[in-house]
Amino acid sequence: MPKNPVVTPPVIEARQLCKRFGALRAVDEISFSIAPGQCFGFLGPNGAGKTTTLSMLMGLASFDGGSLQVLGQTMPQAAREVRARVGLVPQADNLDPDFTVRENLFMYARFFGLKRRAVADRVEALLAFAELTAKAEAKVETLSGGMKRRLTIARALVNDPELVILDEPTTGLDPQVRHLIWSRLAELRSRGVSLILTTHYMEEAERLCDRLVIMDQGRILDEGTPTELIHRHVESDVIELRGRVSEALYTTLRSMCAHIERQGLAVYVYTHAAAPILEFLGDAEQLTVTHRRAGLEDVFLRLTGRGLRE
Repeated sequence: MPKNPVVTPPVIEARQLCKRFGALRAVDEISFSIAPGQCFGFLGPNGAGKTTTLSMLMGLASFDGGSLQVLGQTMPQAAREVRARVGLVPQADNLDPDFTVRENLFMYARFFGLKRRAVADRVEALLAFAELTAKAEAKVETLSGGMKRRLTIARALVNDPELVILDEPTTGLDPQVRHLIWSRLAELRSRGVSLILTTHYMEEAERLCDRLVIMDQGRILDEGTPTELIHRHVESDVIELRGRVSEALYTTLRSMCAHIERQGLAVYVYTHAAAPILEFLGDAEQLTVTHRRAGLEDVFLRLTGRGLRE
């Protein structure tokens, strides 16, 4: 008789989760499940409900409806126990400026009841992990923005968490620091640590996330792997035109493609057959033509629109 497969419970199981602020439904009956060892992403414009969702996962905010299990524990009743097993990287670095880099890690360990001697080796390993060993005795105020962000990520790991929640971890960082953080997050995932990520960088989401949801106005619009979402919602190729596109040209292009959008002086042509359109545009004057494969950013804009969110 074949053995029954081992069923691993999800790290997070949310069903019809709802959070209201007065008449506003910041999170509107969303459901999702996160498997162990996954990097799971939340994408959405400002005000979509991403940060509110993360706050509920951490037990830092109550919810008004639905059910939530985190690490096998029922929330919010088990919020204290869950927080001891989770690492949090908030949007803004909230490091203690009165302490050195190393002391920030030791002080944070005390919040989890961890003695200095017990975490001494881990602190040194985290300094190396974040490439901050050379800055261990420096005050926080002397660090660059990228160093502070790396220290904040290292601090989130001081309790050896099973799950790490990262709220826009690389916003405002230069490409070198961003790539370093990506490699460190990939390393964590390879060790079996589960990651939850919010980000406005579509490349970051495509590179790191095993699965993700796209949210808007408190609701989940769709869920899947980056590849699934791209195939489901947009055509394979995008041709971008920059310059003055006449109405006559726009009308002709619209008849040749699956989908077309105009944004200011830019026109986006979505198609599964780029060659005929590129040939047609070959002699177009005063236009900059760029051809690329469709990506997650195209999905995001297709689902949430191109309008600004304040």
